[in-house]
Amino acid sequence: MDDLSDLYQDIILSHNKRPRNQGELENATGSAEGYNPLCGDHIHVYVHQDDSGKVDDISFTGKACAICTASTSIMTEAVKGKSREEIDTKAAEALEMLTSKEEPTFDLLEQGDFAALAGVRQFPARIKCATLGWHTLESALKGGEMVNTEKEEG
Repeated sequence: MDDLSDLYQDIILSHNKRPRNQGELENATGSAEGYNPLCGDHIHVYVHQDDSGKVDDISFTGKACAICTASTSIMTEAVKGKSREEIDTKAAEALEMLTSKEEPTFDLLEQGDFAALAGVRQFPARIKCATLGWHTLESALKGGEMVNTEKEEG
């Protein structure tokens, strides 16, 4: 189990050091800001949807902790090229994995870096850091309302 935990940590650290899809997206069709006042995470997610509604490009900018940065980087890879329905399913899967009381079972070979998010569950105080990007993506797809982690659960 320690080897698996180490692998999850390595994936998170890799995405934090070298975030994928980072930068402002010039031709975005939607965007939203997300803020976590407890940690200070502040991100902006940009999406470009093609004529069929598929997200053919996504990126993010901001200043955030390692877990928020890594989770958002993993998110961009997980949803790029997906339809809105596929993204909604993936977002629900991520939020369930991060917040469920039951232990998730994921296969790194099947789920790739996405499975590493399960390791965040060991740090309950960091769950909001890991979910901020996902909530911000949902907002970007719905019209761009500001996301604040202190208003999510109320």
